[in-house]
Amino acid sequence: MRQHLDTAPVLEAMRGGGECPLCALKKTNEAAYVDSFLGGSVMEVSTRLEVNQKGFCAKHLKMLFDRNNRLGLALMESSHLKEVLKKLQTRPAPQKRLLFKKEAPSGGQVFGCVLCERLENTMRRYALTVAALWKTEKDFKPLLTDGKGFCLPHYEMIREEAPGALSGPALKEFLSALDAAETKNLERLAREVDWFAQKHDYRNQDKPWGDSRDAVERCAKKLRGE
Repeated sequence: MRQHLDTAPVLEAMRGGGECPLCALKKTNEAAYVDSFLGGSVMEVSTRLEVNQKGFCAKHLKMLFDRNNRLGLALMESSHLKEVLKKLQTRPAPQKRLLFKKEAPSGGQVFGCVLCERLENTMRRYALTVAALWKTEKDFKPLLTDGKGFCLPHYEMIREEAPGALSGPALKEFLSALDAAETKNLERLAREVDWFAQKHDYRNQDKPWGDSRDAVERCAKKLRGE
């Protein structure tokens, strides 16, 4: 298997019963990474070099800023800005682009996000773990088949990573179960959102909400993730 597997957090998240266990893990890891960048890791040479090269996206800069550690953020911003200035001074002139043709980005990019990259790698490891648990953990199968599925981005990620953990009949069985669980839960959400809309018809005002009161929010998370 090509990556270390984190079985315990995945199992715990699957038992949590949310619309997407991987979104719950992503939220936890994202917060931990933000705190680590403002903690002791800010003084580690390897971390500083990586931050200098890539920086942070707008979302993660906002999260770092909201931690109220201005000194830690200032240290990272100062060295990153020097690297940005260096890149700008040596950046090649832009080339003429062909209409409608997708081209690979040129080297020396100024923008990036070290936190996004780390989070992406972590989530792909979790996605691989989901597939691996199908074969290695006897209690996992009902967690998947009877659970609420995943948001669509993480569902696709699990499908992409599954061949790294399974093959042959096991892979086919896992994908079939994953697809069935996802379809079942998308149909459930569709019914809940539809009933939410129908509840705004005066003829349904006195009828029970069921599970539809927060269906719009849950549907948004299901479609795009948290």
